Amino acid sequence: MKEEADGWHSGRFQMRSLPVIACWMLIIGTQNGYSSKYRSPKNPEASMTLSQMISYWGYPNEHYNVVTEDGYILDLYRIPHGKECLGTASSRPVVYLQHGLTATAINWIANLPSNSLAYVLADAGCDVWLGNSRGNTWSRRHMTLSPDSEEFWTFSFDEMANYDLPATINFILKKTRQNQLYYVGHSQGTTIAFVSFSTNPNLAQRIKMFFGLAPVGLINHVKTPPTKLFPFLESLLKTLFHKRDIFSHTKLNEFLATKVCHVPIFHQLCESIFFIRYGPGHKNLNESRLDVYIANYPGGMSIQNLVHWSQIFTSRRLQAFDWKDPVLNMMHYNQVTPPLYNVTLMTVPTMLWSGGEDAFAGPLDVDNLLPNISNLIYHKRISYYHHMDFFLAMDAPQQVFCEIVNMIKKNMET
Repeated sequence: MKEEADGWHSGRFQMRSLPVIACWMLIIGTQNGYSSKYRSPKNPEASMTLSQMISYWGYPNEHYNVVTEDGYILDLYRIPHGKECLGTASSRPVVYLQHGLTATAINWIANLPSNSLAYVLADAGCDVWLGNSRGNTWSRRHMTLSPDSEEFWTFSFDEMANYDLPATINFILKKTRQNQLYYVGHSQGTTIAFVSFSTNPNLAQRIKMFFGLAPVGLINHVKTPPTKLFPFLESLLKTLFHKRDIFSHTKLNEFLATKVCHVPIFHQLCESIFFIRYGPGHKNLNESRLDVYIANYPGGMSIQNLVHWSQIFTSRRLQAFDWKDPVLNMMHYNQVTPPLYNVTLMTVPTMLWSGGEDAFAGPLDVDNLLPNISNLIYHKRISYYHHMDFFLAMDAPQQVFCEIVNMIKKNMET
């Protein structure tokens, strides 16, 4: 145990040393003739907040705090209309955008306005809302708990589906005085929807249509290296990270993005770091926005959430979090084993987009999911799409966004 602890503390030391190393890399690169005029373009949004990013492009925006039933404070952002302010407030369709695992609402505004779903929807006449799940960069507050405590991080996507989503949707509909909204989810954002809309009929009735990007119900065929660790991941993670968070945003992200990655000799290294997460098919990515991506990804998650996904992988079932103790399971679920989530009970009209090269929402798992969607009205598989292409790809407006906009407009006419 002492050797493990020494290794862990050494790792933490190395992480703390990275800004110093990066600083020396920057100095050395400059001294070797790489002056600022030869650096890659810098995007000012790389050092901005969500509100600042939206304002930077001339869009109106509002910021709200949503308090969940269990006390978490979620940052919620609104783009009430596009630059031309089409229609009246009461006539604009309300659209809620829910990010995926280790992500934030920046997913939807990370590209140029013509290539970011939030701006495309706003310019099409929609009232757009961007949510943040508990524990990510923008939602690390609680009425009584500190994010430095283990208690704060005792949650997984169960709580996001049972507390975050109902609180957020009810807040939006109350604020807009609407009866229903359109829901767009990516990755875990679709999982939350499957769980919530199949177990909470009252909430499901408030969803006019569900647009799912890279839908995730099961991960039986995921072949990425981390899944090989899942069978013994729980005890390892809880020991190393003390039941708290992982992949959280740090100042290092912003430092690398704004001070290092735009220097030519380091640009390729930064690309490689980002593409480990993005996937190998990055020809469809606007690489001039790399500093914005690196500054904001990943956004963090709880260890318990990662453990929950490892349980789903090993059990091969979409189920609630297993507390590994019959007494605790009984306390949470009134049964000794975690309940299964029955996606077939979800009756919300659903449109899905999946990727042929998606490493996390792979074709086989999506194919197994589709028969369980009782009100599936559309599915499109984009053969060359990776997991993050659905909101970052340069051709996402043509492949995905325009179809969402057209369906919303079609519904408005009926």
